Amino acid sequence: MSSRERRKKKLSVFFRIPLLLGLFLAVITVLIYFIYWPVGVILTVYLGIYFIFTLYMYLNNSEILRREMIEFATNYDQMQGELLRNFDVPYALLDDTGKIEWMNDAFAGAVQKDTDYRRSITTIFPSIRRESLPKDDKEIRIQVEREGYSFMAQVKKLNMEDLIPSNTMLDDKARKGELYSLFLIDDTAARLAIQEVDDQSVVVGFVYIDNYEEAVDTLEDVRKSLLVALIDRKVTKYFAAIDGICSKMEKDKYLIVMRKKALRQLEEDHFDLLEDAKTVMIGNEMAITLSIGVGLDGLSFTQNYEFARNAIDLALGRGGDQAVVKNSDNITYYGGKSRQVEKSTRVKARVKAQALKEILNARDTVFIMGHRLGDPDSFGAALGIYRIAMTLNRKAYIVINERTATLRQVLSLFEKNENYSKEMIIDSIHALEYVSDNAALVVVDVNKPSLTECPELLKKCKSIVVLDHHRQGTEVIENATLSYVEPYASSACEMVSEILQYTGENVKVRPEEADAIYGGIVVDTNNFTNRTGVRTFEAAAFLRRCGADVTRVRKLFRDDVASYRAKADAVSHAQIFMDVYAISVCDAEEAESPTVVGAQAANDLLDIKGVRASFVMTRYQGKIFVSARSIDEVNVQLIMERMGGGGHLNIAGCQLENMTIEQAIELLKATISEMTEAGDI
Repeated sequence: MSSRERRKKKLSVFFRIPLLLGLFLAVITVLIYFIYWPVGVILTVYLGIYFIFTLYMYLNNSEILRREMIEFATNYDQMQGELLRNFDVPYALLDDTGKIEWMNDAFAGAVQKDTDYRRSITTIFPSIRRESLPKDDKEIRIQVEREGYSFMAQVKKLNMEDLIPSNTMLDDKARKGELYSLFLIDDTAARLAIQEVDDQSVVVGFVYIDNYEEAVDTLEDVRKSLLVALIDRKVTKYFAAIDGICSKMEKDKYLIVMRKKALRQLEEDHFDLLEDAKTVMIGNEMAITLSIGVGLDGLSFTQNYEFARNAIDLALGRGGDQAVVKNSDNITYYGGKSRQVEKSTRVKARVKAQALKEILNARDTVFIMGHRLGDPDSFGAALGIYRIAMTLNRKAYIVINERTATLRQVLSLFEKNENYSKEMIIDSIHALEYVSDNAALVVVDVNKPSLTECPELLKKCKSIVVLDHHRQGTEVIENATLSYVEPYASSACEMVSEILQYTGENVKVRPEEADAIYGGIVVDTNNFTNRTGVRTFEAAAFLRRCGADVTRVRKLFRDDVASYRAKADAVSHAQIFMDVYAISVCDAEEAESPTVVGAQAANDLLDIKGVRASFVMTRYQGKIFVSARSIDEVNVQLIMERMGGGGHLNIAGCQLENMTIEQAIELLKATISEMTEAGDI
């Protein structure tokens, strides 16, 4: 029973009391007649007078009482309305479409509208839409802003059936409507206080000089200290300008402490220290490049420090000359526009080779895998690691699930070769069956776990080695025992060739293995024209000494007629965007390996005069594969990362799902336009 019905029942009882007392007195009078009738006569007279008086009161005062009650109710309702209108908390009523039906003065003042404003609430607060209104009795809260003020909007559903009694003159249809109450709680001061605390939180960072040794070695002794002093001054002055602390830890490393508010300023300027450092030229042949790693929003200063360490490692792993900002949820990249500097020393390769040898010696089984849809570079690198494992008398398996067209040509060198076991190449199912606690896993030509041939194998093996030449992204293989990622390397085969030279004199590379590894370098460098350095030719020379034959390798990678026609068609139908970007579609359904044909077409488009970067889209297995290439003016890796992919400065790609070719082209154009306007490319 509702409170309204209970009040009505009490009021009805109150007005029936005189009648009930009269009936009770009549019963007493009848009983008195049986006891002593003269007293009964007196009571009868009194009872008659009582009923006459009560009837008179009902007849003459009921109208007055009714008018007084109506007047009281009216005044009470007006008083409630006036109190609600003058209520300090902004309050409004919405209909089921979100239209404002009523608002008090405080609400009108908060939103700067008149009280008779009767449009949709979305016109005031775009985040409060009809779809966001609660469907049940639960209250929802939405953070909204208006004219620089912040409010917590509380919206609750009001049922008309509960507000309007069933005995009113309104029909059932009117009583089934819905209203929504909307309260606004001003939390501007609280949010400003929280923002101020967040702005003052401590941020930890590191600044590394990427090419300190290489730059200093080109200078005379008297100028070396001057170069170091100029770099120190630029770094110290840069962070002092934002009230930060810069402390030099080593000759090429700095520790940075600053406020989060200052970091936002650096992010708005896209860490212009990266470009400013390159202007320091006092006779050094090589421009100075910096890497910056920043950690923030940790639960403690120690966690911020660890975030900064991870960020600087990621910046170095991606080739340097960039800033990486990391918190617990996100990683943001800035810079990374310049070409990676090739290291002239091979000390790192020698150290990694010895570490790899020790890891493999401690295990009895070695699994080697590359990325999905393997290519000659991933297989050639895997083959080099296979030769090392066999030389160390370890069981070795190369994990390949799908044999692409270009891969089948290389595999033909080993499938019927009596010198190799039939189980040299296995699929993921067999690899998971053979894996044991004493197995090592070597991942080549990929550092993203989701792109490997068998991601489950990463969880089964305790010792994991990563050898890759792609820039690292947000997704990396965690807990790797040994990680050797060099973005300056032309290919994974080049890295493995160097490791082969330092593993030991007992490693003898066979001619067919040398052909496969040499072929991986040829494919990834587009016949030694892309990202080729001194160490690339040294690796090729080593493979030639091992028996690699240029003619045999060339025959391995010749195209069939369908592939050649598809590539030529993609080049001939290319469109030029913004005068410097070539965009085309490769229809290579008849080709054995459509993605490879698309990549080759992207390489050929760079031969067109004026083209700085090329993008070729190929539909394959329900996805759109985008191959991006450039010579040296555009960092296509940044473009592909924005679209969910990655790669190198001038060789990159991505995969798009749930869209048409036309939509993919529009997405690419929009990304290029946006990044060009922002100065990112």
